[in-house]
Amino acid sequence: MSVKFEKDTIKQTSGIPAQGISAVKGGKDDLVHDIGMTLTGGKTMEGTKGYLAVYLKQLQTNPLRTKMLTSGTLSALQEILASWIAKDRNKNGHYFTSRVPKMAAYGAFISAPLGHVLISILQKLFAGRTSLKAKILQILVSNLVIAPIQNSVYLISMAIIAGARTFHQVRATWRAGFMPVMRVSWISSPLCLAFAQKFLPEHTWVPFFNVIAFFIGTYVNSVTKKKRLAALRRKYQDERGGRPDDYPGQGPKY
Repeated sequence: MSVKFEKDTIKQTSGIPAQGISAVKGGKDDLVHDIGMTLTGGKTMEGTKGYLAVYLKQLQTNPLRTKMLTSGTLSALQEILASWIAKDRNKNGHYFTSRVPKMAAYGAFISAPLGHVLISILQKLFAGRTSLKAKILQILVSNLVIAPIQNSVYLISMAIIAGARTFHQVRATWRAGFMPVMRVSWISSPLCLAFAQKFLPEHTWVPFFNVIAFFIGTYVNSVTKKKRLAALRRKYQDERGGRPDDYPGQGPKY
């Protein structure tokens, strides 16, 4: 009897943690399910559009406006995130610097319209051409024609946002950054374009490329900020002395 009692006790107590684990797993599954339903609508909510469906609909009905809002938001968020990663604060100790609204304006009024026009031209040039040769040629045109234009506009805009005011200052920034940015484009762009060709409708290409550019740009921006802050701190120590942390993270002076 005592043995049976011990077995029953063990079985009964071991079932309690299992129920707790299943409850936790169920809660996580429910959360993921709710997020998916909100984004897509789901089968059980047939006739109710999720956020993703609404966004895709706006891309078709108001393509330029939707792309401008998307690019402006991502550009501002990229600047804030890169500043947070690099610990680049303004004089008041905030990550929301004067560059944030400037980056938002660049994304909305320069990057998005430019991408909209260039990608539209690329798609029209290869409309109806689905052969492997045509897809490879489309990738080559994108990397050798479109990417240099977009990267040049990006570097010039970044130079002006950073404080460049003369032609020589802008040209120096472009010459220093053009080939490094192009190398990143030549690595990432063929993969992204091949993915878009295979899986995405054409009206979603620009937002897709914006999301990819967001992650790459955040990384490049944060690394650049770290190098700039390190150089400024060394310069401050050499000229005035004191601890590096005493120097506020200000932008480069042209």
